[in-house]
Amino acid sequence: MTDLQIAKRNLFGHTICLCRNGQCLFSEKRGIAPIMNLIADGVALKGYSIADLVVGKAAAMLFVRSGVKAVFARLMAGSAKEYMEKNGIVCEYGKLVEKIFNREGTGLCPMEEAVADTEDVEKAYYLLLDRIKLIGERI
Repeated sequence: MTDLQIAKRNLFGHTICLCRNGQCLFSEKRGIAPIMNLIADGVALKGYSIADLVVGKAAAMLFVRSGVKAVFARLMAGSAKEYMEKNGIVCEYGKLVEKIFNREGTGLCPMEEAVADTEDVEKAYYLLLDRIKLIGERI
């Protein structure tokens, strides 16, 4: 069984499951918070396979920046799929959508808005940090 298969199997009850060499990390936090927290804590994510509930371009850029090798999302934005494939990440999804909306469903996700005009992963990381501070989101 591959790490991606293990991550997918273990996603139930969590918002994200990261797996490398059969060992898994889990989170129940929403949005990009799990990945931002792992990055802030200095966890090396290179080579991990990830199963996530929702993946937009913001998460995709963090995955590329972190050296993730494969991603499954129950719901994936086309821009995320395109960005990850362009950067060598294997992608699988349950449903592919055009955009990721905010939690109220009233507009685009604020994290997606933050990275919409960049392809640079370092710039995206700092744009996301700024957006999190701006909206007062806890990560």
